[in-house]
Amino acid sequence: MSFFQKTILLVFSILCAVPISNAQSGWSFNKSGGSGDLVTVFFTSAERGFVAGDDGYFAYTTNGGKTWSKQFVYTEEDINEIYFRNNDNGYVVAGKKMFLTDDGGRSWREIKIYNPNDFKNATPEFLSIRFADKKRGLIVGSLLNKDDEVVDSLVMRTDDGGETWSRIAVPSKRELFHLDFVNSSRGWIVGDKGMVLVTYDGGGNWQVQKTGTDKALYNVDFRDENDGFAVGGKGIILRTENGGGNWETVNTNFPATFLRVDFADDKNGWIVGYGGTILRSADKGKTWIRQEIATRENLYGLFMTKKYGWAVGANGLIIQYER
Repeated sequence: MSFFQKTILLVFSILCAVPISNAQSGWSFNKSGGSGDLVTVFFTSAERGFVAGDDGYFAYTTNGGKTWSKQFVYTEEDINEIYFRNNDNGYVVAGKKMFLTDDGGRSWREIKIYNPNDFKNATPEFLSIRFADKKRGLIVGSLLNKDDEVVDSLVMRTDDGGETWSRIAVPSKRELFHLDFVNSSRGWIVGDKGMVLVTYDGGGNWQVQKTGTDKALYNVDFRDENDGFAVGGKGIILRTENGGGNWETVNTNFPATFLRVDFADDKNGWIVGYGGTILRSADKGKTWIRQEIATRENLYGLFMTKKYGWAVGANGLIIQYER
C-alpha cells in the first residue's frame, strides 16, 4: 500500500470513528471549570447547575453550561458534595464545614454544626449530605486524627432543615462516603470495606446489611425502596432488588475504581470512575457497557436525568450528556 493510500485510509478511519463514538455515547466536552479537580455536580434545572471541588472552587451556570461563573462560598477547603432538596434549598459540604442556601444558590451562609470540643482531638471530615424530607437530613463522613487517619465514623442529623445538628450513633467505625434516601423513612449509607447501613425511620436508627465484599463502596443510588445500586473500589458493582436484604455482585470486565452511580429512570443508569471510565446500563443494572470518550482523566462527580446529564473530574474537566 502506498503512502498516499495509507494517508487516505487513516483520515477516513478518523472521520468515521470519532462521530460514531460521540453519537453512541452522547457525551461532549464542556468548558473547563478551573484547574483543580472537580468532584461534585448538581443541577436544579436544565439551565441552572453547580460544580465544585478542590480548594473551595465553586462555579455555577444559568444557561445550561454554555458559560460558568465562579462563586465564592467562604471556604478554601475541598468541597465534597453539592445537594439541593428543591430548587431553593441547597447544601454544600466542604471538609469540616457546611454551607446552606435558601435562594437557589445565589448566596450561601455557613452553618456551625458542631463545637470544637465535641470530638476531643479528632477533626470531622464531611463527605455527603441528604434529606429524608423538608426538615430531617443527615451528613456522613469520618473523624480523623492528627495524622489524617480515620478513627471513627461520623453521622450528624438535623430536624430543622439544617440549622442545628447533633451526632447520632451508628453500628460502625468505618469511614462513611455517601448516603441516599428514597422517602421520609428509608435510606442507605455506604462506606469503607463493603459497609452498607440502612434506616427505616428517617435516619434515627441504622442497621448493617451484608454485602459479601470488603471493597470500599463510594456511592449508592436507590430508585425506590427495593431497587438500588452501590459502586466502589476495583470495579465493584452491587445490585439489590429487595432493599438491600440481598446484595449481588454484577460481574464486568472493567477493573477501574467506580466513584458514582446514577439512574435517570428505572432502566437507564450510568457509572463513572477512574481513567475516564463511563459505563451505561439499559436493563436495570444487570449488564453494563463502556462508553468511549476522549479522556482518561478521573471522573469524580455525576448527575443524570432522562434528557441530560453531567460528569466532572480531574483538572477542571466537565462533560455533558444529551440524548
